[in-house]
Amino acid sequence: MTTRRQTLAGLAAMMALPRIPAFAAPAAGAGEPFSWDLLQQRALELSRRPWAPPPRPSPLVDKITYDAVGQVDYRPEKTLWNDRGAGVRFFPLTANARRPVSIAVVEGGVARPFAYSPSLYRYPRGHPLGGLGAAGGFSGLRMMNPGGVGDWLAFQGASYFRSAGPLHQYGLSARGLAIDTGLNGPEEFPEFTHFWLERGADGAVTVFALLDGPSVAGAFRFVNRQVTDETVQEVSSVLHMRQGVERLGIAPLTSMFWYGEGNRAQAADWRPEIHDSDGLAIRSATGERLWRPLNNPPRPQLNSFGTAAPRGFGLLQRDRNFDHYQDDAVFMEKRPSLWVEPQGEWGAGAVTMFEIPTKTEYDDNIVAFWTPAAATAAGARFAYDYRLRWIGGEPEALTVARAVDCRTGQGNLPGQPPRAGVTKIVADFQGERLIGLDGASKVVPVIAVTGGTLIHSGCYGVDGTKDRWRLVMDIEPRSAEPVDIRAFLSRSGDALTETLLYQLF
Repeated sequence: MTTRRQTLAGLAAMMALPRIPAFAAPAAGAGEPFSWDLLQQRALELSRRPWAPPPRPSPLVDKITYDAVGQVDYRPEKTLWNDRGAGVRFFPLTANARRPVSIAVVEGGVARPFAYSPSLYRYPRGHPLGGLGAAGGFSGLRMMNPGGVGDWLAFQGASYFRSAGPLHQYGLSARGLAIDTGLNGPEEFPEFTHFWLERGADGAVTVFALLDGPSVAGAFRFVNRQVTDETVQEVSSVLHMRQGVERLGIAPLTSMFWYGEGNRAQAADWRPEIHDSDGLAIRSATGERLWRPLNNPPRPQLNSFGTAAPRGFGLLQRDRNFDHYQDDAVFMEKRPSLWVEPQGEWGAGAVTMFEIPTKTEYDDNIVAFWTPAAATAAGARFAYDYRLRWIGGEPEALTVARAVDCRTGQGNLPGQPPRAGVTKIVADFQGERLIGLDGASKVVPVIAVTGGTLIHSGCYGVDGTKDRWRLVMDIEPRSAEPVDIRAFLSRSGDALTETLLYQLF
């Protein structure tokens, strides 16, 4: 079964294909009726049959490695839908994206297959893609920018997809569904096996997908749009369980966090920070704004937040300062943030985050998703609608100051020697709510610590700034278990900042 890292490695390789102009290619083959209702019915019927594992691909697929993928060009004249200056191109099979997927184009309620052929691609003589011949297939699809210069959205591998966002730099990924993530046993990766593409008069491109896996079959609809400063996907999903699972993950997001300003001791590379995202943001059901800096923990950690559906949650790359990364090759300061906005009633559950130790930037070690409280027994049906926003800034206007930096170091009062076993946490907040406040404004920290002892704390305006305040805490753990810290700044009982959630090891 495909692993998360293999899947994303295959997608990264295909993103390296040269960007070439787009022209038209027609859909081919006999048509059949198609609609969203018909796709849901198909998923239901599929769930009533035992899951059938995919056939093993030709051994030649193993030879389509990252370097071999770099030798493949999609022929520009074969691009689907070029008449509006953009179009859709299709990934071939690769060593890391081995499952062929079916592609069809929908017009007027009729779906016609887009036939695979090695003639869709250019590659050197003797390349393994040519050796596959008609036995090859598509592994996914990518939506090109106007003029065919770069792409803005791609689906490839299991149920993974991602967007370059408004800053035109790929980073974190999303997927259709997560199953048993963060458990001791193996994680299940259901796959999108069939895609249907339809374009609307308003410029939106709708991707319909059939999901299939040992425990579930499902129907997905993605209505994809590029707007001025973000990429928006309106997602509808209907899931039918073949069998119960221990943990179901809705709207899962996958990212990488190696180290940042808060865990400098893990910095084995010359670059000051390396991460695709630096925090989990949540707008809770009560309206409270939470910020949880990401960790590269010493051992796998699973955390859950809330008992009711949030108004929004997402993995953000909040730090946009190039100087903090110094990476002029992959530009981590341009990696998109991804915000999930639930639509309709999601019921009880929790935002769940799983963090895995890593010693490299090539491992995606952060997963965040919604876990419903309802049981996932065989025959159960789940339906979720949500909006995905790939953005370069904050997903919403904040009425409170946001956390912008969170650092750690040796603990004790200034001028005194470090105190053994005590860690100092220094968090900076910035925003309009802090303008004009000073030492006489009676700003106080509100701090709750679980699993540790608060030794010292305080807050003050950062010298030389007008809208930035600093919270300082000295924390002593009580055991080898992580310490959970909840903190914000308040004045006269009103919160001035979002709530910082920090986990200290």
